[in-house]
Amino acid sequence: MDLNILSKSKKIHCIGIGGIGVSALARMFLLEGKLVSGSDISASFVTDELKKRGAKIFIGHKSSNITKDVDVVIYTKAIKNNNPEFQKAKKLGIPTLSYSQALGVVSLSKYTIAVSGTHGKTTTTGMIAWGLIKAKKEPTVVVGSFLNDLKSNFIAGKGKYFIAEACEYQRSFLDLNPKIVVVTNIDNDHLDYYKTEKNLFNAFVEFVKKIPKDGFLVTDLSDSKLVKLSKNANCRVIDFSKYRIDFPLKLIGEHNMKNAQAAGSVLKLLGVTSNEIKESLASFSGTAKRFEYKGKKDGVLVYDDYAHHPTEIKATLKAVKLKFKSNRLIVIFQPHLYSRTKILFKDFLKSFSDADEIIFLPIYAAREKQDKSISSQKLFNSLKHKNKFYFNSFGEVDKFLKTHLKKGNILLTMGAGDVFKIGERFLS
Repeated sequence: MDLNILSKSKKIHCIGIGGIGVSALARMFLLEGKLVSGSDISASFVTDELKKRGAKIFIGHKSSNITKDVDVVIYTKAIKNNNPEFQKAKKLGIPTLSYSQALGVVSLSKYTIAVSGTHGKTTTTGMIAWGLIKAKKEPTVVVGSFLNDLKSNFIAGKGKYFIAEACEYQRSFLDLNPKIVVVTNIDNDHLDYYKTEKNLFNAFVEFVKKIPKDGFLVTDLSDSKLVKLSKNANCRVIDFSKYRIDFPLKLIGEHNMKNAQAAGSVLKLLGVTSNEIKESLASFSGTAKRFEYKGKKDGVLVYDDYAHHPTEIKATLKAVKLKFKSNRLIVIFQPHLYSRTKILFKDFLKSFSDADEIIFLPIYAAREKQDKSISSQKLFNSLKHKNKFYFNSFGEVDKFLKTHLKKGNILLTMGAGDVFKIGERFLS
C-alpha cells in the first residue's frame, strides 16, 4: 500500500459516507480541500451536513457513482464484496481502503492515541479530546459519535496528537499505528465474528503488541483480564484505576468515573496539568447517544442511549436509577443483531432489573439476515419482570405512550438501531 495515497489524492469517494466513522474522514478530506463524493442507502442528518460542506452525495449504491477520475475509494466494512461501487473501483483499478486502513494511514504521520475496549471507548475518546482542546494542544480527533460540546465527530487540529476510537470488530484496530493504547475493558461482544472469547482476547493481545517500546498501555489493573493482557505489552503500563477523580462529573454512573480515570491518566502522560484535567473532565458534557437528553414534554423527560450489550444496559440503568430515585423509569429496548441477541440471551435477561417498565421491539437486523431461531419476542417471554410489554412496530408504541406516560416519568430509548426515533416522535 502506498502510504502517501491519501495526501496525494485529489478526489476521494466514500462508500457508506453516512456512517459515523467514514463521515468523520470525509469531513477531514473536505477541510483539506479535496473533492469528496460518497454514497449511502438513505439520507440522514450526517449526509445533509456533508452536502452543506461541499460533498457530492448519492443515495443508493450504483456503479455509476464511481468515475475514472476518482483517486481512492474508502469503504465501510459493513458493505459486502459484491457492492456495485466496490466492484467498479476494482474493475477500474482504483485503490480501495477500508475505513480502518485509512485511519491507519492518517495515524502514521501523527502521535496517535488509540482508545479501545468493549465499553466506554467513545466517551473516553471524547474526554481525552476535550482535555487536549482545553489545554490548547490542538488535537486531530476521530470519534464514533458527535461530541455534544462541539456538535462534530471530527476535529481538525494543527497539533501533533491524533486521537482515534479503535474498534475491535473484524480486528479493525490492528490497522492503527498507536503510541498510546487505552484498553477500557474486554467483554464478550462481536462473537458473531470472533466465535470465542479467547479469539477476541488474542486480537487485543495483537493490538497491544503494536505499541512501541517508548509508548504506553493505559489500562485497568484492578481487572484480572486486563492484568493478563498487560503482560503482553513491550512498553510502559499505566494503571488508570489508580487515577483519582475527586470532583463531580456531568456524566452519571460508575462506568463514566472509570472512563474519566482512563482519560485523566492519558492527559497526565501528555503533559496536561492537574488543574486543566480537572476543569476539562468536570465540564465534559458527553457524546450523542450516550444517555443523551432529548427533551421534555408534559413533564416526561426523554433520553436516548446507545447501550446494546447487557453490561452497558445494566450499568446505564443502575446509574439512571441512582440519579432519578423517585422517577418511574420506562425503557424501550430494541435488540441489535440476531447473533448478539442469541449469544448473550441469558445475560440480557439479567440486565433490566433497574427498569420500572420495559418495552421490547423486534430485533434491529443491521448487517444480518433474519435468523428465525431467535427473536425479541423470545427474549420478552423469558424475561422475569412484572411490567413488560411487547410491540411489533413503532406505531404501536407511539399509541401506547400517548395514554401511558405520566408527569415525572423518565422515557429511555435503548439500542444501536433506530429506536431513538420513538423518543423524538413523542417529543414532536
